[in-house]
Amino acid sequence: MSFRTLESLGDLRGKTVLVRCDLNVPLKDGTITDDGRIRASVPTLTALTTSGARVIVISHLGRPDGAPDAKYSLAPVATRLGELLGTSVVFASDTVGQSADDAVAGLGDGDVVLLENLRFNPGETSKDDAERREFAGRLGRYADAFVSDGFGVVHRKQASVYEVAELLPSAAGLLIQAELEVLERLTRTPEQPYTVVLGGSKVSDKLAVIGALLPKVNTLLVGGGMVFTFLAALGHTVGSSLLETDQLDAVRGYLAQAEELGVEIVLPTDIVVASKFGADADFVTTAADSIEETAFGASGLGLDIGPETAARFAEVIAASKTVFWNGPMGVFELEPFAAGTKAVASALADINGTALGVVGGGDSAAAVRAFGFADDRFGHISTGGGASLEFLEGKHLPGLEVLGWQ
Repeated sequence: MSFRTLESLGDLRGKTVLVRCDLNVPLKDGTITDDGRIRASVPTLTALTTSGARVIVISHLGRPDGAPDAKYSLAPVATRLGELLGTSVVFASDTVGQSADDAVAGLGDGDVVLLENLRFNPGETSKDDAERREFAGRLGRYADAFVSDGFGVVHRKQASVYEVAELLPSAAGLLIQAELEVLERLTRTPEQPYTVVLGGSKVSDKLAVIGALLPKVNTLLVGGGMVFTFLAALGHTVGSSLLETDQLDAVRGYLAQAEELGVEIVLPTDIVVASKFGADADFVTTAADSIEETAFGASGLGLDIGPETAARFAEVIAASKTVFWNGPMGVFELEPFAAGTKAVASALADINGTALGVVGGGDSAAAVRAFGFADDRFGHISTGGGASLEFLEGKHLPGLEVLGWQ
């Protein structure tokens, strides 16, 4: 593993450092419901302020359409970041305008400013290279150096991820360094037995990572909405459950490849089937090959793995030395269909200290926090679901390559 780290930037006392974090946290009525990504940014920011750097934090939040939108403001994040850092964080109400100019001009050694949502500016995500470079130049004029610490966006070629890193002396922050150390273990030196747990809604989102990991793992556990395409590929009917018919041949191919490689793909033996999508739905547990034989018939929806499957998955995880988990086992946001995801989370927490259990970001990270698990119950919780998957797939990540990643 080779890339530029903070040490490569030299003495930063009195220097202004632009830091790209991923503070894209969920908000409900202006209140942060999961501050995990903010907490993950603290070590790098603390290291910089302690060194005497003048720190400008930049991030996106949500998907505003290239223009200011109050519901996507980073103002609540500035307040929480200040609480976690134990200092006042000045919030600029724009990104490259007068408020940002004034906030940056007022920085002293060890001070922190957070600029408004990057995606309020169309240049941040523009497909036009010149537009991204122009916006990057406006950001870059504030700083002497750039630190990339938003792992959740390193797979994006965006102005604050790629072009700014080209303009300024740049390095990876401590969060990116920690993420890559774990991902290197998963791809290059995993301790055996190695189990991957995949869930989530669409099998098409996971096919590439299945293909990349099959030659490296011992067992693949499949749950979530994606499992119904696997079941259909084996000839089973799945009622009105989520099904990607255009992926059936691809799934059959991976099932055959797994058999050739001696990799065990464990599919659910029982499914929680509901009358509709909703917390007030009627539901029953049935055999995975008998979904349409319930009282709901062909209208039945599979919304979670069943208790027999959950116990089997937990048993496999308990016997593993390395586990990577990405994607919930069911609709965990609805209490009747959360048990499967909770069982996987508990099993992963139980192996902490004796094996490496990695929660692969995204909905999986949201689920473990929603269930009340502390982050330190797991070997690692990734801050970037999409970035983690693309790394495991072996894709080129522009935000890492621009930092000298090899």
